[in-house]
Formats: sequence, C-alpha cells, structure tokens
Amino acid sequence: MTILQAKQAQKSGANHSVADSHTDDGFSDLHPAYSTLQAMAESNRCLYCYDAPCVTACPTSIDIPSFIRKISTANPDGAAKTILSANIMGGTCARACPTEVLCEEACVRNVAEDTAVEIGSLQRFAVDHLMARDLPHPFKRAAETGKQIAIIGAGPAGLSCAHRAAMLGHDVTVFEAKAKPGGLNEYGLAAYKMTDDFAQREVEFLLGIGGIRIEYGKALGRDINLQALKDSYDAVFVGVGLGATNNLGLKGEEFPGVDDAIKFIEQLRQTEPKSDMPVGNNVIVIGGGNTAIDAAVQAKRLGASEVTLVYRRGPENMSATEFEQDLAKTNGVVVRYWAKPVAIKANGKLMGMSFEKTELDASGKLVGTGETFDVPADQILKAIGQKIKPDDLAGMEITGGKIIVDDTYQTTAPGVFAGGDCIKSGEDLTVQSVEDGKQAAIAIDAFLKTASA
Repeated sequence: MTILQAKQAQKSGANHSVADSHTDDGFSDLHPAYSTLQAMAESNRCLYCYDAPCVTACPTSIDIPSFIRKISTANPDGAAKTILSANIMGGTCARACPTEVLCEEACVRNVAEDTAVEIGSLQRFAVDHLMARDLPHPFKRAAETGKQIAIIGAGPAGLSCAHRAAMLGHDVTVFEAKAKPGGLNEYGLAAYKMTDDFAQREVEFLLGIGGIRIEYGKALGRDINLQALKDSYDAVFVGVGLGATNNLGLKGEEFPGVDDAIKFIEQLRQTEPKSDMPVGNNVIVIGGGNTAIDAAVQAKRLGASEVTLVYRRGPENMSATEFEQDLAKTNGVVVRYWAKPVAIKANGKLMGMSFEKTELDASGKLVGTGETFDVPADQILKAIGQKIKPDDLAGMEITGGKIIVDDTYQTTAPGVFAGGDCIKSGEDLTVQSVEDGKQAAIAIDAFLKTASA
C-alpha cells in the first residue's frame, strides 16, 4: 500500500464496501473535518516559510503561512479572512482541490519527513469555522459605481467574478441556465467531496456581500442574447464552462445505458437518498481524468458489482492525480491501462465493449496492437473530455474548443470578458476558475474606469 493509499484508508474509510454498509454511508465526507485540537496540532507543523513555495503553487496565491499561523494562535476567523480575500470559494477548494499536486506537493516538509502539512484540511477548518458562526460578511463593498455587469454562468468563475466585482462597488446580475447556482461545485463534483449541501451554503455566504442578483433558468442562446447583454450592461463576463461530452465515434453510442459521466454525477448529486440512484451491475468508465475517477468510485459505492475504468495510456499519463487513482483502487475499481474502445456490444440490450490494446510506436505515437479483449457491461460512462457549446458566442474567437482571451481576460469582442473552463488559462480546476473570475473582475473594473475617464 502506498502512502497515499494508507492516508486515504485512514481518513475516509475508502476500503469499506457498500455491501457491508448502507449505500448512503458510501457518500459520507471523504475527508472528515478537523477538530480544533487537530487543527492546532497540524498548524504547528508549518515552518512559516519566507517566500513559501506553497503560495507559489496555489493558483489563487493564498498567503498560506499567514493563515496557518493564525490558526496556531487560536484565530481561525482571521485565518479564514486571509483565505477568502484571495479565494472566496476557499471552502470548496479545500474539499475538492488536488492539494496533493499543488500546495502540499510544494511543502518543504516533504523533503525532511515525506509528509506535507495538510494545508487543505487546515483551510477547510478555518473557512468552516467562520461560516458556522453566522457573522456579517467579512468583506464590505466599495462605494457604488453605478456600473452594471452581466455575468453568464453561476459556476466558480462566474460567482468569483460576481463577488469581486460587487466588492469593487459594481452591481452584478448573474444569468444561470440551471435551477441552482454553483456550476460544477453543485453538479459535477463527487457527492462524497461536497457533503451537507456545502455548495449551496457557500453561495449563500458569497452573496452576503450584496449587490449580486441571480436569475435562474436563463441559458445563453435560448433565453438571453450576448448582443442584448452588451447593449444593456457596461461589461459582460462569460463563465459558461464546457458543454457536451466528446463522442467516442462508435456505432451504438446512443444505445440506452451509454451515458456521459458528468450527467451521471449530476443526477447523483441531486438524488436523495443516494440509494435511489440507479446504477448498472457491471459498469465501464472510459477516461483518465478526475471526472472518470469520481464516476467510477461513486458507481462502486452505489452498489455496482464490477466497475472497470479503462484508459488508453499508462497511469503516468492520466490527468487524475495519484491520490485519485489510489482512491479508485481502494474502492475496488478495476483499472485497465493501455486500451482504447473499438466497439459497443449489444443484442437488444447493452452487453459490453470491445477494446484494443495500445502502445507507443518508435516515434512515440499511440497505436493499436491489434490485440482485443471484451469487458461485459450493462452501463458505460464516458469521461473523455468536454467541448464548448458555441451557441451565441458570435464575435468571440474560439480555438481548440476554448474562448481566446488576452492578458486581461477580455475576449475578441470588446467589453466581453471570459474565464473558467471555457478558456485555456491553466488547469481545468475549480481553483483556477475562481482565480480567473477574480482577475477578470479586477480587469473589468480597470476597463470601466478607463471607459469613464
């Protein structure tokens, strides 16, 4: 067992099976929250580095040594304010951010002890402490500017942009296609990462700044028009995320039982109790990212007898972190590397898939070996990436399925800014989307000041 596996088993009980407990127990908190005593003890492991590498590794540049020192001196609310000033969605990021490859990987404690300070758990402790106390919002708005900003999408990027723009004194209207805010925080993260309706509680907290109004059921290209928003508002921010999952390009892909992994996760997040969620007996998940892992683990925890995750390359090529890969294995997911799907098998009902083994040729190109194998399945979940929906994005240059922006997050359409998964700014992570939204709001503020000069 690796260090990550041992840590996972200890913290989350990941090696328990649904068979020996109620289904809903499999969706308890992946990382149980720290007690005050645990937080104090862990905070004292921090060396409070000058020019700390953990800060550099954080996409939102949270002053990590500062907030940890405040925890160690019994000031968790002060720690939370330090976190939230850089990352207003620090609660979600503490739960879902891959800290093991960001701030914690950079921790200098790794060199001496091979065990980083658990920054994510400390961050969660501080933010949760503040939110639980029902205090006034920790940040105040600047003097109202009279400027109106439209934001498309109430996901991490859109909400982060809204909060910072409101903090700068602007009035913000957010247009959201779904019935709830939060984007992937509400619909796309594994249920065991976002327990106790945290995504909605975080949005409620965020809105406490004032000056933000959300209109639900308003989809771009259906209910709202980009040009109309440009005409009615002083600036527009596009945070639409990504749309449909890419296709496999195989015959039978529309057959019942072949589903998008992201839709599976979305349905599960909105199902209570979780035991009401249907799942196949033999499930195949295709993909190598965190979404694939989330889908596979949750299918197993729902009671699937066999879950097989298939990836076309080796483990070192997966975008899912080592921690996430170990999480899948400790939950009983069978992982098959170096294989690509070549056929969907059905005879009146879904029966499984055929795969071809793959390898790298002399030039490093991925090729099939000609050797095939079958995996039985009554449910197939695709997690092979998503693509942007170009609906009503006229005027914005799109390359490689992403909206092109300049250094200020402005698109090729003047006065229209964008951020989050719909642009190529770095990792497709919640924490990166939050940073995009924050920086875009600052850029919009500068844009509006220039326009008014």
